[in-house]
Amino acid sequence: MNDEEIALLGEQLRHALDLLRADHQVLRRALQHESEFVSHRLTQIEKRLEDQEARLRSATDGVSQFKMFSGLASGGSAILAVFAFVRSLFFVP
Repeated sequence: MNDEEIALLGEQLRHALDLLRADHQVLRRALQHESEFVSHRLTQIEKRLEDQEARLRSATDGVSQFKMFSGLASGGSAILAVFAFVRSLFFVP
């Protein structure tokens, strides 16, 4: 090998190294973008989950309140029925 061939080979190796570095930089940027995208998506999913949990809690609270008021209403009507029965026994018209 003469000096000219060695210089050409060195130049080819430097060019290949530059290409590899450029590819590495592109891959690193793509990976960073993908990581940011996944992080953003995860944040959105966590927000949806928290919103869904709040909706379920609200619905559960509503059902509990409805059951309580329903129980009070039926208990109140039962008391009125007993009162009407007792009244009919003692106060015959």
